[in-house]
Amino acid sequence: MRHLTLGLSLLLLASPLASAFGAPPSPVPQPPPPPQPQDKPFPGTIDLKVDATNIDQHIVRIEETIPVPAGKPLILLFPRWLPGNHAPSGPLPQLAGLTATAAGQPVAWRRDPVDMGAFHIDAPVGARAVTVKFQFLSPLYAQDGRVVMTPNMVEVEWRPELLFPAGYYQRDIPVHASVSLPEGFQYATALEMEHAKGGEIAFKTTSLDILLDSPVLAGRYFSRIDLDPGAPTPVHLDVAADQAKDLAIKPEDLQAHKNLVQQAYKNFGGHHYDHYDFLFSLSSEMGGVGLEHQRSSEDGLGQTYFTDPDASAPFRDLLPHEYTHSWNGKFMRPADLWSPDDHTVPERDSLLWVYEGQTEYWGQVLAARSGILKAEQVRDLLALEAAKLDAATPGRAWRTLQDTTNDPIIAWHQQTDWVSWSRNSDYYPEAALIWLDADTLIREKSGGKKSLTDFAHLFFNVDGADWTTHTYTFADLVRALNQVQPYDWASFLRARLDGHGPGAPLDGLKRGGWRLVYTDTPSPIQKAEDNIQKATDLSFSLGLSLGADGSVRAVVWDGPAFKVGLAPSDKIEAVNGVALNGVDTLTDAITAAKGGATPIELLIRSGSRYRTVRIDYHGGLRYPHLEQIAGAPDRLDDILAPLK
Repeated sequence: MRHLTLGLSLLLLASPLASAFGAPPSPVPQPPPPPQPQDKPFPGTIDLKVDATNIDQHIVRIEETIPVPAGKPLILLFPRWLPGNHAPSGPLPQLAGLTATAAGQPVAWRRDPVDMGAFHIDAPVGARAVTVKFQFLSPLYAQDGRVVMTPNMVEVEWRPELLFPAGYYQRDIPVHASVSLPEGFQYATALEMEHAKGGEIAFKTTSLDILLDSPVLAGRYFSRIDLDPGAPTPVHLDVAADQAKDLAIKPEDLQAHKNLVQQAYKNFGGHHYDHYDFLFSLSSEMGGVGLEHQRSSEDGLGQTYFTDPDASAPFRDLLPHEYTHSWNGKFMRPADLWSPDDHTVPERDSLLWVYEGQTEYWGQVLAARSGILKAEQVRDLLALEAAKLDAATPGRAWRTLQDTTNDPIIAWHQQTDWVSWSRNSDYYPEAALIWLDADTLIREKSGGKKSLTDFAHLFFNVDGADWTTHTYTFADLVRALNQVQPYDWASFLRARLDGHGPGAPLDGLKRGGWRLVYTDTPSPIQKAEDNIQKATDLSFSLGLSLGADGSVRAVVWDGPAFKVGLAPSDKIEAVNGVALNGVDTLTDAITAAKGGATPIELLIRSGSRYRTVRIDYHGGLRYPHLEQIAGAPDRLDDILAPLK
């Protein structure tokens, strides 16, 4: 039998079939990609109709008529790289039912075999326009993506609701858009209305880049608040809520949001928009959001933002953060992050520690200066963020802050179960600490005569009459910092961006007159954050975060819980032989073990298996706070004080 097999093998090797299949493989040639965008006029105007009335099934219907460039193939692109997401996160799987016609006759289309978001349209010779129809199957559940339709509100972001022709800069493509909204809904947008008929609102023709930067928020329970009465440049807070009662705003809270506009103007020295709208949803059903635009922002938090401000305190810097992006990110944008269209040219995120990190810093500062948050609440936020980086992010030992700016492209906010080791979007909080460091250093070196606000005036206020996007590089940033206060800013920044510690960058806190300390009592901010997350954060003691039912939400890499083998998939069933009855069972045991020698014994369930572990930890409960340094200049409170 062995000899027969060998003979057959030799016979096959000699055959033509064997020579064909026996050759080593080589790659099949790739088809040409869609044409690169060019800065040239588009021949005609796209007519876009969006029907967002089906709030029961969350289905948005789109009809789009697109002029056909003479003598050229028509390739339509789905927006893939979404500004503000910094990633190719366009929800292509939710596009369905695509059909095309020309002069009323069906037209074939085919998807590009490599670029899945490119659609080749076989427009007949001489066709002047092609009409495409499709649906955006917006998410029904949060796990499928952000929910943008509920019984009481709708958001039309435009990006998942259109296709655009390849080969052109988006700023060169005119679009006449209209949207149909559910009966009785009011709306707000940065777009200018042309006319309204029934539930359909038509907007004045604008360029595609401005349309994509101007979402629409609509709701059954809606209020529009003038934040700068009588000003030549209107600023409005447009609020959609689950219930009418959620719209009630206390006079002092209203004043704080009015203060935000004035404090931003004082900080940046002007503005770059002809009007501005905060599109703010307060909902337990609508997906939360924080997304920046030039003349508006998409902001979404829970129902109690106005009715219980302390409960939402950990996230009340959202509006100041997104507002800051009108200057930092939309008017001034990193050069490698700018793209002529949202599909063809990949973005690069190397300067997100400025785009997002400095915006995170200004968001917290402006929240305090305006009164949206109290200064002590911002200090508690800083303490919590600094502690997470300093004591609960050992991944800083192998992964630099600079490398985390790639995270949106790598994962788009999808984190591993071991995020303390893999790291995630630390270019927000860690970079904010770096900018605090820079601010306090400028104040120290200049004897209090200069600050990072002087940099903001210089860098983000190029021309007050202009709101065309400008781009910048690392060198531009360093040059502007040196104009404010001469220093080796390039080395200052690179050491913090490319370094590994030890520990988080806390020099700004120290120079600001405060130090990070730990006590056995959580701050009100941490209590509120735990309540929102429905978890108890014990990262700074046992090195884990726990749900109310004992489920382990997170484990700090190389912390006490990690060293005994705990993982985020585990569940604590008992503590020291007593069944877990709420998280207090564990926190009481941590307190009792402080300074002792007896380990804390935990009964752990992992799937269908049980095991007992003993954690030899005796440091007690530890929660972060800032403590003022006696005799040191209080530069931090100077930073958080309102500008005159």
